[in-house]
Amino acid sequence: MRLMFPCIIILLLLSAGATTASEDLVSAGEFVKIYDPSVGEKQPWYINDHCFARGPDGAWSLFGITHAEPADPLDEDNFAHAVAMSLSQKPWDKKPFALTVDPSIEETHLWAPCVVSYKGTYYMFYCAGGADSTKYKIHLATSTDLYAWKRHPKNPVVVDGWDARDPFVLRVGDKWVMYYTATSDPGGGNHIVAYRTSKDLSTWGERHTAFAEPGEGKGTYGGPCESPFVVKRGKCYYLFLGPRGGYRGTDVFRSKDPFHWDLRNRVGHINAHAAEVIRDTDGKWYVSHCGWGQGGVYLAPLYWKDGVEDKP
Repeated sequence: MRLMFPCIIILLLLSAGATTASEDLVSAGEFVKIYDPSVGEKQPWYINDHCFARGPDGAWSLFGITHAEPADPLDEDNFAHAVAMSLSQKPWDKKPFALTVDPSIEETHLWAPCVVSYKGTYYMFYCAGGADSTKYKIHLATSTDLYAWKRHPKNPVVVDGWDARDPFVLRVGDKWVMYYTATSDPGGGNHIVAYRTSKDLSTWGERHTAFAEPGEGKGTYGGPCESPFVVKRGKCYYLFLGPRGGYRGTDVFRSKDPFHWDLRNRVGHINAHAAEVIRDTDGKWYVSHCGWGQGGVYLAPLYWKDGVEDKP
């Protein structure tokens, strides 16, 4: 999600060089800008980690980290909100901030929202930060319409480090799984994708590791295991992960186990930062791109060559 030191760039290049891509089963077409957060502002703004959700009225909502350029991650205090009647609408309509940082509950910033819908309620998970990077907080807010959000009384729902952030929540069988980026030890270590499970979306179990950057893939800030996104197709699960190979780079890994991916099982590379995967109501797949200095949010068609039949 955020590269904060030059040494991280070296790490990304090393990790990319250590990866041997197999057949590209996942690829993307041309990216087209759908939303510019600078509209109505006196200076350029950016969108970083974001998510999409379809509302009860059929309209799509986009939520994401936003701030005026240049990048200032520790001052990212608001979530952007934009709305469109179709994913390909250009441009999306800018709305007031969806959520603003609440210092009274020790939120220090708002990072990387993820929204899931369950039984008529929308659940937004996001990184709320904290004074101690080894004990970063992931908070939960709920809504019935994607406009009015209420923070959950159980917050924080997850506490972990280093800078535990970028939650992504998926239903797997009879439970929910939250994937997020962290380090092998909260005080630092190998960059990993951690996961926890829940029955009710508010109480989460112990931490486990779904993906670990091997060898020299160590550090604290940043790293190549950010913005995890998981898609189930047929009997396989695809993990989208980045930034890898540079700021604008997402690798795709495949596994039959939703709780474990290996570096050797890379099956694609997407020219995108903080990529989100969206499937439209007509069954078409898209992948997004955004980030510091990128000028907004972009969508591209996503192509699968895995032999799984796509049905709307």
